[in-house]
Amino acid sequence: MRRLKYVRFGPTGLTVSQFCLGAWHLPGSGVMDDSGVERVDEEAFGRVVRKAYDLGINFIDGANRYHGRMSTADINHVGNSEKLLGAILKDYERESWVVATKVRGQMAAWPNGQGLSRKHIMWQIQESLKRLDLEYVDLYQIHWEDNATPNLETLRALNNLVDRGLVHYLGVSNHSAANVVEFMETAKRLNIEGFASMQEPYNILEREVEGTTLPVAKKYGMAVMAYVPLAQGVLSGKYLAGVEKGSRASYITQVAGQYLNKETASAVGSLLELANEKGITLPQLALAWMLHKQGELGLTIVPILGITKASHLEDNVGALDVKLSGDEMRRLQEVAAGAALGPQSY
Repeated sequence: MRRLKYVRFGPTGLTVSQFCLGAWHLPGSGVMDDSGVERVDEEAFGRVVRKAYDLGINFIDGANRYHGRMSTADINHVGNSEKLLGAILKDYERESWVVATKVRGQMAAWPNGQGLSRKHIMWQIQESLKRLDLEYVDLYQIHWEDNATPNLETLRALNNLVDRGLVHYLGVSNHSAANVVEFMETAKRLNIEGFASMQEPYNILEREVEGTTLPVAKKYGMAVMAYVPLAQGVLSGKYLAGVEKGSRASYITQVAGQYLNKETASAVGSLLELANEKGITLPQLALAWMLHKQGELGLTIVPILGITKASHLEDNVGALDVKLSGDEMRRLQEVAAGAALGPQSY
């Protein structure tokens, strides 16, 4: 069985698998709860995690707000993904996994029920640890900006968690380049812990971050965790035949608004032809492109794989065996440039 490659996680001594398993979009059961929200198929999720572990994936990423079958969970459904993951991780040696989660989003209706204040962060790390049934998380990430809280307050609160052993490393997600720089320069000035990683939407169709936040990651030696590396499943080619029930586009309206149009379909169709020419799958081609960009950009990039079927993992990991020439990279990027993307909304 193929084993993954491992990489250093940014400026740290931590070693993570070249791919990370995501816990945002989980297998659906087809059964609705009392609120009309589809339940996660817990057994199928367990099979995905077992397959990932068997392949050598040691890195899993979630967030306190994730449900698993909702784009944006309401406060009655937040935390579900962490609870499910915690139940599964009991079957493994804790130190064999690198577990990441996030804080920022609304977790309660009362004041201070969201944000990056010291109060909210101190509350939510305890709640995440309860849901995950862990004594600590390896990577704690601030999910998106909170303009109402001073960055220094957030940074000091996060460092307190590191000092107490509740968190081992810190990460940032969905922040502007200027905001990340402010955080990192403050950490340097005060000689305290900064961010080891940056999490951004990145794939061959969406490359805006190459000119904004990725240069900041390179400047500070941060690892890049790339979410939606297959553009919400668009780069699997499955939407060329329409939207199937249970797919992301069937319940996440932003997917249709951003990706599902004839220009993008044409570009994806051409990418599929290129994949067929090489005798590989389209997901393998898209992920191989991203892995190749590591050397080109001088960054460690860890794609986050959103998997609902264990069988898809073996295919995705096969991207490690795909080699792309300079001419092939240019050809891929020229074809992908023909896509017409709507505004991002994650």
